[in-house]
Amino acid sequence: MDTRLPNGNNDMSTMNRPLLNRIYPESFVLDQITVFLAQSTEVMEEQSNSPGANTDNGSQRNGEEKPRRTSWTKGRKRKKPMKDSNAPKAPLTGYVRFMNDRREQLRAERPDVPFPEITRMLGNEWSKLPPEEKQRYLDEAEKDKERYMRELEKYQQTEAYKHFKRKVQEKQKGKRLRGDVGRQAAREALHESDGGLKDRSVFDIPIFTEEFLNHSKAREAELRQLRKTNMEYEERNAALQKHVESMRSAVERLEGDVLQERTRNSLLQQHLDQLRSALTNSFSNVPLPGSGEIASLDSIDSYMKKLHSIVMSSPQEHEQLISLVRDVVNCLDR
Repeated sequence: MDTRLPNGNNDMSTMNRPLLNRIYPESFVLDQITVFLAQSTEVMEEQSNSPGANTDNGSQRNGEEKPRRTSWTKGRKRKKPMKDSNAPKAPLTGYVRFMNDRREQLRAERPDVPFPEITRMLGNEWSKLPPEEKQRYLDEAEKDKERYMRELEKYQQTEAYKHFKRKVQEKQKGKRLRGDVGRQAAREALHESDGGLKDRSVFDIPIFTEEFLNHSKAREAELRQLRKTNMEYEERNAALQKHVESMRSAVERLEGDVLQERTRNSLLQQHLDQLRSALTNSFSNVPLPGSGEIASLDSIDSYMKKLHSIVMSSPQEHEQLISLVRDVVNCLDR
């Protein structure tokens, strides 16, 4: 529906707008008032076009149409979550520790620089900090994090934590109860307003009537409840987003650790394969006493175990074998 007021009937808008604002200062937004006044002016325009009506006043105001005004809704402040004063102090990141160490020093060196500029300068310093210097702050942060996890685990076993948890649960329960009551009230108001309008369209309700006002009240109550519910979901989404970011950072760190371990394991496997090959070549001509087993690449592990057992069980009987093993090992060391 076009909400622009006819040019010839701006007086109708000027007279009725303050009246609606006094009746419903909170429920009516400006766009709704404009629509209602536009409907009224259409009736006035039909009367002015009838025989005998004076059209001079309308023609004199054709160039005086006021610009449209848009609606404005006030924002709401988000409530801060409950803070547990008995909880252990949260750990500081390496970047925050670096800023705490350098902020006062930098402010003393350049007192004329504003605080935001100092923060930006410290951020640039951190990004250009040598890896070994940066690692010192990161190690301190990791130790602080381990300290926090230990203290938090101990604190969660105390009665103070259980008491705080009960308070949080009671607050959330009361919040949900108030939300349910508000939604029920909005549904009841909407049901009452729709009781007498079963066979009529919303656009057929005459304005400035009791039916119209009841219908508007119900719609405004429902709108307020929807805004409140939307605000709650936004707060939950913000908390979940922080949790997701924290988990993503943890996953990235773990993936980096896994990659390092895989590289290290690969190097160790290569070294083990080289050692097996060298032992096989060196002991290929040394048969085991009794069985006469010869070292091979597939059986080198069991061969070395048996050789060690024979040498340690009776060294006096196998002095020649021990001497031969020493010569082979000396060749490997070279």
